[in-house]
Amino acid sequence: MLKIRQSIRDAMIRLAIAESPMEACGYLAGIDGEARLLIPMTNVDQSPEHFSFAPEEQFNALKQARNAGLRLIAVFHSHPSTPARMSAEDIRLAHDPDMIYIIVSLMDAEPVIRGFRMEQKQPVEVMLEITEDG
Repeated sequence: MLKIRQSIRDAMIRLAIAESPMEACGYLAGIDGEARLLIPMTNVDQSPEHFSFAPEEQFNALKQARNAGLRLIAVFHSHPSTPARMSAEDIRLAHDPDMIYIIVSLMDAEPVIRGFRMEQKQPVEVMLEITEDG
């Protein structure tokens, strides 16, 4: 399970809407199974179907998390017009078994957020608990 503060959930949705029709992306940093910091990243692919991070931004995100006493615990990206499930490309590019992969789908009237962990090269859904800020 991953706990996500309401303000972070809301910020991911705002970012996904703002970047649409391109995929938005970023990291969540946290500790003890709780996301405490959203780190938006630039989708250097500028694509509605996939995303890539700039290596320099990845390094800066790692540094920002460490400076806050946190670690990078999740990668998030949006699916502007497809469901909140890992695509074949998402699965192919998900190499870190310790990372949670969060997808924000804007396909329906209400955004849907789901999380996954890779186990033996297959996505397994992770329960996301939205918590109050504070």
